[in-house]
Amino acid sequence: MTVRHWLMLADCWACGVCIELTELNRGLAKQGFSGDSTPDQGPFARDDRSSRIDAKQASPMALPHTAPPRPIDRQLLKQPTQVEIAAVANPFFVEQLQQPATQDTVDAPPLPTQSAPRPFGSSLSDIPAWLVSLLLHLAFLTLLALFTLTQDSPLERILLSTTVSPDVREGGRIQLESEDEPDYDLPVSDTERPRTKPQREALILADQQAREIRLDPDATVPYQPPVSEIRRTIGSENSQRTFAVRDPRVRVDMVKREGGTTLTEAAVARGLRWLAKHQNRDGSWSLHRFSRCDACDGRCNGHGNVVSDSAATSLSLLPFLGAGQTHLSGIYRDQVSQGLRWMVENQAPDGDLRIDSRGPSGMYAHGQGAIVLCEAYAMTGDEMLRDPAQRSIDFIVESQHPAGGWRYRPGEPGDTSVLGWQVMALQSARVAGLNVPEETLELSGHYLDTVMSQDGVFYSYQKGRRPTHVMTAEALLCRMYSGWTLDNPELKAGIQSLVEKNPPQRKDTNIYYWYYATQVLHHAGGVPWERWNLRLRDILVQTQEKSGHQAGSWKPKGPHANAGGRIYMTALAICTLEVYYRHAPIFRRIDLSRPETIAEISEFD
Repeated sequence: MTVRHWLMLADCWACGVCIELTELNRGLAKQGFSGDSTPDQGPFARDDRSSRIDAKQASPMALPHTAPPRPIDRQLLKQPTQVEIAAVANPFFVEQLQQPATQDTVDAPPLPTQSAPRPFGSSLSDIPAWLVSLLLHLAFLTLLALFTLTQDSPLERILLSTTVSPDVREGGRIQLESEDEPDYDLPVSDTERPRTKPQREALILADQQAREIRLDPDATVPYQPPVSEIRRTIGSENSQRTFAVRDPRVRVDMVKREGGTTLTEAAVARGLRWLAKHQNRDGSWSLHRFSRCDACDGRCNGHGNVVSDSAATSLSLLPFLGAGQTHLSGIYRDQVSQGLRWMVENQAPDGDLRIDSRGPSGMYAHGQGAIVLCEAYAMTGDEMLRDPAQRSIDFIVESQHPAGGWRYRPGEPGDTSVLGWQVMALQSARVAGLNVPEETLELSGHYLDTVMSQDGVFYSYQKGRRPTHVMTAEALLCRMYSGWTLDNPELKAGIQSLVEKNPPQRKDTNIYYWYYATQVLHHAGGVPWERWNLRLRDILVQTQEKSGHQAGSWKPKGPHANAGGRIYMTALAICTLEVYYRHAPIFRRIDLSRPETIAEISEFD
């Protein structure tokens, strides 16, 4: 027998009887048995299990406190009768059973099998302790589950195609779609479209980087006319349209129309950031010691073999100006201002910009520097630059060889490579409204006649040498600025040869060739330009450094790369990716008020 005083119950282990204890019964229980009884020693153990009386059949009514307890002999409890069992539950009930039978008692119905109504809450005492514990623990765990925080994760879906095809193909990568896919302002090509989560994150980062160098169309740019006037200038015949396309407020429209993407603009932004970090304290850049600047501290490799800070400074400023960054506006106006100041302060009285460049790099450096001064003046109209720009053009005119060419030193017989930079400077000066003698440009055309073959389809480095695709690209660009149009069959044939015979190839890197050929194809437009652009833009984006301190630059590779090093390679790569807006196309008018494709407005067939 086990007595649970806290529930006022007594349980028999042998017969399973549960008896409710009153104050009297608890006293009897203490006299007759202990809570440590085993089933074999229980005080109510009987063989006749049919005579058990369940506690629920006993009366819940308690005896008056005046009734004396009935003594119980332990020896008599070995074989208890039904009356004795009931006596333990309620002695008052025994007295009723011991009375002689009367007519009323004989005719009385048998004892009820169900217990009488019990006070509210008394049935809870019948619940076993283990069940109470189980219910309490379940309730506690349920409350914990309600307060558990789960981390939200983007909805990922597996896209299944329902297209029936006889071709058996292996399954590819699972494409992840998210409902919060960002809205990219610039195009995303098929090769750039993300198929995995890391690719998607990289594209989102590229979109953020591309926004660094463009402005909202409603933004106000210091010293620049309203964007509505810029749009009208771009669509006009005015020569100012050449550099008007660089305005950061029309960047999105120009990139969309001319074939750029989110990744090409991000590559430009990363390249400019790298160049800005490697500027010397005095505002210059260096080909051979650019890694000595404070921000680099020797962490970059790829130094050039040529010692020419003037060439490095001019090459580095070209992509900043190409992206619409000037010394008056833009996030890099400080870098541009310092670079221009260094050039002007070190310019010779006769306009010479070679500064520390001697030998083969001399006239290269001057031609590139003259382009920088003329473009900066044309883009801003800053009168502080007018005289330095004009004097740099005067030096080019005085340095021309009587046969029409330019080479390493003033007055030397020319070569096509050096001539190209001088002609580009003369063209920028004309756009800026500076004085450019017509005979200078005519003489340059005469020189090109001496190095051409097949009436102008191909060109060589110097007279008597074999034509190359590199010199052909540079010479064709000069022909365009000298007045040749797409009606010229030689020009069309030369352009076609660049695309078909010497398309961009990653295994055959030649940034010098790509720089000139990309400008030629962009001016021509049409299908040749689209074919060229689709190949080259991916090569340049993919070969740009992606990690470490060198991220944003290009590793020197290909002809002349060792001479110019990482500064040379990076500057020309950025300019090439800026082709969509660096110069307005010569043979095509751009109307930003309506959508047009390159093929629709190109005269190239």
